Amino acid sequence: MDARALRKARRDVVEQRAQDREARGRNKRHVSVFRKLRRKVGAALIETLAPWILRGLSKTWRVEFHGAAGCALMRSDRAFICVSWHGRMLTLMPVEGHCDRGLSVLVSPSADGNLAKRALSKLSYKVFRGSLSRRGARAMREMHEAINNGAQMVITPDGPRGPRHSINIGPAWLARATGAPIVSVGVAVDKAWRLKSWDRMTIPKPFARLRVTYGEPVEVQADLTDGQLEELSARLRVGMIAREREAYAAIGVPNDLEEGDEGNQRGDRKAGMSSESCPASGAYPPTSASRYRGGYPSHNERDPEAPCGTTGSSAGRLTGGARHRTLPTRVALQRD
Repeated sequence: MDARALRKARRDVVEQRAQDREARGRNKRHVSVFRKLRRKVGAALIETLAPWILRGLSKTWRVEFHGAAGCALMRSDRAFICVSWHGRMLTLMPVEGHCDRGLSVLVSPSADGNLAKRALSKLSYKVFRGSLSRRGARAMREMHEAINNGAQMVITPDGPRGPRHSINIGPAWLARATGAPIVSVGVAVDKAWRLKSWDRMTIPKPFARLRVTYGEPVEVQADLTDGQLEELSARLRVGMIAREREAYAAIGVPNDLEEGDEGNQRGDRKAGMSSESCPASGAYPPTSASRYRGGYPSHNERDPEAPCGTTGSSAGRLTGGARHRTLPTRVALQRD
């Protein structure tokens, strides 16, 4: 399936969800008023309590880190683009090595995005507002400039509206424009609350076991076409799903990827591949982590006592990694 057909398939799923919402009466006036009131109350609670609750819960979690190269890059001071699923956001937000480092996060300019912004700010994340359907071009320009200045960017490619576990061209486009590598992050949890939302937002319970998996860093060559970026994004997505399946199998609990996942196996078939065709390490023929200027910090070069053998602060500026490519004055983005 070509890039245009893939984008149309994603739009069709979003439109179908909107029609289902209308059919269930979710847009009636009294429901809308209640939803707005709930958001106001939720905003106050999230701003004051959620960060502390997440921090408290995370202190009890037993966290394992896997994927040495990706983990080392995440903990270094180099610029990168991190991609993870929207439903794993609350799980990864308070994890050591992610929070309190000044990582930059793309958040949608919506009411729900306002709630996320408050919680993220309390955990020392920097926030960029935008999505492919709202403020998309401006957000891309801002992120492009920030990455060229050494920022470490986190993007949830299936947000803010889904479909669940879908991925758009945005992260790959940014990687091509800046030269910053892409590192994907997945997580498996043995005990968790899962919200009844489109993304099945996951919140680990006290004393839960977490297995955080990092993909191999992927550099995107400057001469790739948009069609090749779509293909690369599809392979990236399949690799992320495959690693999470393996992580759930490793901790011995059923995964949450089989039911209610609109962008799962059906999306794999649309892309003409299966999870077996993309190894967990993410082998992308046009790219190579070894070509990233300056290289990646190895396990032996870092503190062996730290997770993944790495240390580092995101506050530092990039010293030799990103390509400072010129961004066109007008960025043409197609609605997802």
